Amino acid sequence: MNRLYPLALLLAPAAAFAQPVEQGAPATDFEPAFENQTRAPALADSSVEARSFVEGLEHPWGIGSLPDGGWLVTERPGRLRIVSADGTLSDPVSGLPEVDARKQGGLLDVAAGPTFAEDRMIYWTYAKRVDGGTVTAAARGVLSEDQTELTSVEDIFVQHPPSQAPMHYGSRIAFDGEGHVFITTGEHSIRAERERAQDLGTSYGKVIRLALDGSAPSDNPFVGGEGLDTIWTYGHRNIQSAAFAPDGRLWIIEHGPKGGDELNLIEPKSNYGWPEVSYGVNYDGTPVGTGEARAEGFVEPVYYWDPVIAPGGMTFYEGAAFEDWQGDLLVGSMKPGGLVRLTIDGDRVTGEERLLAEVGRVRDVQETGDGELLLLIDAPDGGILRVTPATPEG
Repeated sequence: MNRLYPLALLLAPAAAFAQPVEQGAPATDFEPAFENQTRAPALADSSVEARSFVEGLEHPWGIGSLPDGGWLVTERPGRLRIVSADGTLSDPVSGLPEVDARKQGGLLDVAAGPTFAEDRMIYWTYAKRVDGGTVTAAARGVLSEDQTELTSVEDIFVQHPPSQAPMHYGSRIAFDGEGHVFITTGEHSIRAERERAQDLGTSYGKVIRLALDGSAPSDNPFVGGEGLDTIWTYGHRNIQSAAFAPDGRLWIIEHGPKGGDELNLIEPKSNYGWPEVSYGVNYDGTPVGTGEARAEGFVEPVYYWDPVIAPGGMTFYEGAAFEDWQGDLLVGSMKPGGLVRLTIDGDRVTGEERLLAEVGRVRDVQETGDGELLLLIDAPDGGILRVTPATPEG
């Protein structure tokens, strides 16, 4: 349980390097639209170490803090667990709906609701088998005082229409602090269905904005218009990262194909281009959509990766344990693995750091109350690592 990973990274010179992070050859030859849209200057290495905090989790996917202490953690096969402050892992919480755990499906993200202190309501996303196929769904329920059971369980969002492909479900949960919950979705990957990311009559490849009870807020951009009332933005591929910055703006990262993972700043009613344009190519090397990286009418990504980082969850760092990280974006990487740190000035990335690549597939990132980090390691025998500043040797 207290295994120490030999992953301390010694401090390098404080200034960012002129060259980008070493990351291998790109899959495409697209030119970025502006400076530092990709391969931003490498930041000075941070000195960190990772220790095992929890073991014995099967493909953990989402983690969320509980206001009264500890964390909610999902396992993709369909189990919700509680992790205590000392790393003790609970038995599975009862009361969850059945999940469709084929391929990329299962029990996905989880978060305590903004009114948890009053009603003990938690929210989660999952793959749901329905007549005609499979969908991304979001639900909520009341966690019992003894943390063993969920009651009053109800779906607040069910993707439409059903898909034939148990892939690209999204799906992160984010609250804006103003009575809304945002759910991210994917477009189920296969070419026969990916075009629905551009279809405002479906909830494929969208950012969805709901009231906490699942109803569509009256100020959503397509209410009474040409699209579903719940749509906030569209033209996305597979969004598995979402977080509000300290200034209240919503950012997401979506998986690209071969190349072209995108960091996007979310603006209502905007079209982010998939699958018409992309900074990547199909896995077989053929062009995506028009074969262009950008076109009029589509929002440019703030940043993109080529080769990909295969993004997991992300968070904007607000703690004090890691000096000079305040406001930086921390992103889990599943390929090559580890943690990615970005510095951002306004709406532009100014630097990038890669940390802890040896730990494997980081599916989600959570900041603790004391400013340390918890990383979910997505593996059949996965777990949680606790990341702290490195202890000086000697």
